[in-house]
Amino acid sequence: MILFELIDYDILRVIWWLLMGVLLIGFAMTDGFDMGVGALLPFVGRTDVERRVVINTVGPVWEGNQVWFILGGGAIFAAWPPLYAVSFSGFYLAMFAILAALILRPVAFKYRSKRESARWRSTWDWALFIGGAVPALIFGVAVGNVLQGVPFELTPDLFSRYEGSYYGKFLGLLNPFALLCGLVSLSMLITHGAAWLGLKTEGEIARRARTIGSISGLATLAGYLLAGLWLALGIEGYALVGEVVTDGPSNPLYSEVSRTATWLSAYAARPWIAIAPLLGVTGMILAVRALRRGGEVSGLLWSKLGILGAISSVGLTMFPFILPSSLDPRSSLTVWDSSSSHRTLFIMLVVTVIFLPLILAYTSWVYSVLWGKVTEDEVTGNSDSLY
Repeated sequence: MILFELIDYDILRVIWWLLMGVLLIGFAMTDGFDMGVGALLPFVGRTDVERRVVINTVGPVWEGNQVWFILGGGAIFAAWPPLYAVSFSGFYLAMFAILAALILRPVAFKYRSKRESARWRSTWDWALFIGGAVPALIFGVAVGNVLQGVPFELTPDLFSRYEGSYYGKFLGLLNPFALLCGLVSLSMLITHGAAWLGLKTEGEIARRARTIGSISGLATLAGYLLAGLWLALGIEGYALVGEVVTDGPSNPLYSEVSRTATWLSAYAARPWIAIAPLLGVTGMILAVRALRRGGEVSGLLWSKLGILGAISSVGLTMFPFILPSSLDPRSSLTVWDSSSSHRTLFIMLVVTVIFLPLILAYTSWVYSVLWGKVTEDEVTGNSDSLY
């Protein structure tokens, strides 16, 4: 027996669907607070020293946290090639905006304190704001569009064709439901960033962060619940019909897909998935409560739970769909028909089993070494070594 046949093809596909979710959630939990801190920077830091304190709370870790984004993109490319091809071509301008913002962020980190000029530093502070707020917003907008279905179709040779021009597609992404999802994403990561600042800073910075985080946490709750209601009452879902081949070749055109009245029919078929939105709501409520009471570690942990529940609720609601097509439902990409080969998934799993624990162990060690608060005295006393 060939070694990779020890695990069924369909099981490998589900494992890699789960791992893709783990990588995306890991990115939101780690680099998410970096983006939240960037979005908060102009508002929680009133003086240059205060802003330097805020920047240095994420200064030692932001590069490592961003690796989760690279891992997520790499996993999509290797495990789900059709998803990578269709999404990156269809969301081209949106992806460009995200990457431009993420590129702007390290430049701002490195150049911000190179000159004493107040105008110079203020400019780079707003660059850090853009580098945090823009990706957080667009990631949510992308999720909102995926839930509605993306206007593409696959040709018989599996090339994707989109409806309209790139310009039209970019403006088409900015529809009301997608913008609501974008605002939920932005407010969620602002809350996460506020919880991080509540843990890593003290005094007025921490107080301002907790105040803003409490407000953004309530906005996240309201937006998340409104999006759920909108999803239940105003947006059609997708469903596979007929016999579904789970262990065959990856060709979406082999499946039959129909539109359903709502995505929430998934909860009737799999009631247990309701745990995800419950975790999202509960985590955010408790995060707001912890922020108001001055909780440090608890605020960050509850915020992470809210992120876990919110992102998981999207994936579990859509399963087995990964990227549905509003133009041609039959072209929709699912877990069963858009993965790499059996052998590729198995080799990637072996590599992941070896290296992911090492990455997690190293990351945990780094955070333990860097544990503690960043103070104004520390920043002013180390101007040559800190941002």
